[in-house]
Amino acid sequence: MNAIISQTNSNPLTPRHVIRSSALWTLQILLALLFVFAGSMKLLTPIEVMKAQMTIPLPNWFVYFTGIAECAGALGLILPGLLRIKRALTPLAACGLLIIMIGATTLTILGGDLLPALFPLVVGLLCVTIAAARRSWTQVA
Repeated sequence: MNAIISQTNSNPLTPRHVIRSSALWTLQILLALLFVFAGSMKLLTPIEVMKAQMTIPLPNWFVYFTGIAECAGALGLILPGLLRIKRALTPLAACGLLIIMIGATTLTILGGDLLPALFPLVVGLLCVTIAAARRSWTQVA
């Protein structure tokens, strides 16, 4: 009977839990830095310079919208968990960033660049990892 009780009242801060949480936080911080950088470059770089680098030209408003969405998504990866307020926003931010990465992968492939399309694909898969791992934050305790 004591074995059953000790299993149900186990400490959630096992070494495995600490390692998993540390790895997820590290991944979230790295992705947030990546998206803040990418988003701020879209917002700060002159649009003529951005258009010169694009294989498929996009409307100006779309480039700015994507930059704002990337910066907002980066904040959504970090702030809810850090402040412990509305933590369910973190998996939603990861899903939103995944949608952006699907678009980036598609546009890169349509532009004829197959190998560079692997980067947004991998970043999208890392966003899926965060969304899946942090889905427990969406459950009401």
